[in-house]
Amino acid sequence: MILDAKIPAGELAEKWNNYKKHAKLVNPANRKKFDIIVVGTGLAGASCAASLAEQGYNVKSFCFQDTARRAHSVAAQGGVNAAKNYKNDGDSVYRMFYDTIKGGDFRSREANVYRLAECSAELIDQAVAQGVPFAREYGGYLNNRSFGGVQVSRTFYARGQTGQQLLLGAYQALMRQVSLGKVKTFTRHEMLELVVIDGKAKGIIARDLLTGQIERHAANAVVLATGGYGKVYYLSTLAMGCNSSAIWRAHKKGAFMSGVSWIQFHPTSLPQSGEHQSKLTLMSESLRNDGRIWVPKKPGDDRVPKEIPEEERDYYLERRYPAFGNLSPRDIASRAAKERIDAGCGVGPMKNAVCLDFSKAIKEQGKEKIKEKYSNLFTMYEKINGINAYEQPMLISPAAHFTMGGLWVDYRLMTTIPGLFALGEANFSDHGANRLGANSLLQACVDGYFIAPYTIPDYLADEMKAEKITTDHPAFAAAENEVKVQLNQFLQMKGHLSADHYHKTLGKLLYDKCGLSRSKEGLEVAIAEIKQLRKSFYKDLKITGDDKVNSELEKAGRVADYLELGELMCYDALTREESCGAHFREEYQTADGEAVRNDQDFCFVSAWEWKDKDPGHELHKEPLVFENVALTVRSYK
Repeated sequence: MILDAKIPAGELAEKWNNYKKHAKLVNPANRKKFDIIVVGTGLAGASCAASLAEQGYNVKSFCFQDTARRAHSVAAQGGVNAAKNYKNDGDSVYRMFYDTIKGGDFRSREANVYRLAECSAELIDQAVAQGVPFAREYGGYLNNRSFGGVQVSRTFYARGQTGQQLLLGAYQALMRQVSLGKVKTFTRHEMLELVVIDGKAKGIIARDLLTGQIERHAANAVVLATGGYGKVYYLSTLAMGCNSSAIWRAHKKGAFMSGVSWIQFHPTSLPQSGEHQSKLTLMSESLRNDGRIWVPKKPGDDRVPKEIPEEERDYYLERRYPAFGNLSPRDIASRAAKERIDAGCGVGPMKNAVCLDFSKAIKEQGKEKIKEKYSNLFTMYEKINGINAYEQPMLISPAAHFTMGGLWVDYRLMTTIPGLFALGEANFSDHGANRLGANSLLQACVDGYFIAPYTIPDYLADEMKAEKITTDHPAFAAAENEVKVQLNQFLQMKGHLSADHYHKTLGKLLYDKCGLSRSKEGLEVAIAEIKQLRKSFYKDLKITGDDKVNSELEKAGRVADYLELGELMCYDALTREESCGAHFREEYQTADGEAVRNDQDFCFVSAWEWKDKDPGHELHKEPLVFENVALTVRSYK
């Protein structure tokens, strides 16, 4: 099956305009007849819900947190990209498009990526109008900084709190619609099933996490904006509650999953300090603008980093990638760190970190200037580690972070189930095999503010004469029963192992076999071990408590989905016999350890269809056609 991405005709720069010119509209008087469910209240979900409600649609907004403000977008630190060329340093929409295509190692659609770059300038104006306090120059102009994988300054930022400030803007837009009665929020609710009727998404089954009550909700369209699945590794930069269940349940109802093995490891996380941890802490990539990354040249060097003289330090990114140096893309910077740590040159108590050193920047710019740029990040680092990073290097290490894979969507952000849309990190569409820093907040906002408000009405216009579905439909009863059967199954198990045990075991297995590097042998071992782990899960799991307020019961459902997803991740990585972006197969590399891409055989997006039988999935391909950029070897040297 060849997938149709429904890319509009015309020149690259005109495709989005052509789509908007011909998109069908819904009469304002008819919009109040349509109900739309939006699952997730991060930047993509909140902006989409607010925008659709502003148009006049009735929106139900769901999140499992106690308030929409706690969505994980709040944790993003470094910035949001936009091709405004404020620094007059050669930036443009096309350059941003090319940087993103190249950064993703030529594994994303030209049309989607160009639209992302094209809409980026509008987002900054939108955010400023909402009151987002972006950093400014002395004269009042918005300031910019650089991020990995580019040679211009296009990242707008609010110190190290950009995600939080953007989310507050989206949140206030959402709450305005709540007060007007156009959005109804359902906090502390978790989506547990998608309802599909006559092949179309028509609602969800959700569980009230405060009462355990199972609820039915019907709609004319469903939007999933539930973020990524990096928490499958257990130790990651994501919050403990982040999960894959919404998109995975939709996948099992017919929505294809794409690029699932493309997982980004962030190069500037705090290293693991012991077995007690449940997550890792992100330090903004913006620190790489002024911080220099190095390790001791001599393996096993036990000296305190600041006591190691300059000539005995290996600034390995500057050495290996002189054109980009410390601003090399995340996948390359993370793999290079792992290579040095594996070679015995790691630092810190567990020898699992590298140094991020600001001594040169402080000497050249002064401590006050560095404090002006990064003070909250330095304060956070000292609070966690008890170390003053103005006086000695930070210790950092790669950590699982962002998932480029997700639900397959076409140009309209609609999945293979009509009426089901996926926004932000829940879809696969813009980043290819590796995401450039500061494009995550951008994609989430652009999807919610500028794309879905056109594409969802375009779909709904054809639904005007469709039968109005209510929760009395037998499909809702069947979906609700599926949810109850699974929950009861978990509660009735009489094993002795917790859901956390299985999550940790799976996470370590994936990190070792399907993490920063992969091999055929390792992936085959991982697939076999995950199958055994899943068998044990359904035999030896123990859930305490009842079906009311029960976080252990919530975890069990999420881990059950992770066990299936983890196997698909390994299988996807095994079938892609090349190295591209964050997918590094050890069998496909140059003599000096760089990735070897195979465009002849693998220039396509893997789209997996769920099959409820062994091997569990069927592969479909969406060929990637490059008409505006040349497929070149990705080099940052």
